[in-house]
Amino acid sequence: MAAKVEIYTWSRCPFCVRAKGLLDRKGVEYTEYCIDGDEDARDKMRLRANGRSSVPQIFIDDRHIGGCDDIYTLERKGELEALL
Repeated sequence: MAAKVEIYTWSRCPFCVRAKGLLDRKGVEYTEYCIDGDEDARDKMRLRANGRSSVPQIFIDDRHIGGCDDIYTLERKGELEALL
């Protein structure tokens, strides 16, 4: 069974584009929440992300992974595939 992947983004965020690119290259389906200007959505993201307010914020099976650098670190360490 495939993992449930969610990503909070801003439409013009280069880090969001980069993180989604990694998921796309791996063939991972994900739910994207584009929160441009939506403070209620950003507050929800912040609660889920232990106070982090930067984008992207990525969740796999409701586990907070972190942002772009975090998902690429997991990939470099060979740990991302096991989560997916």
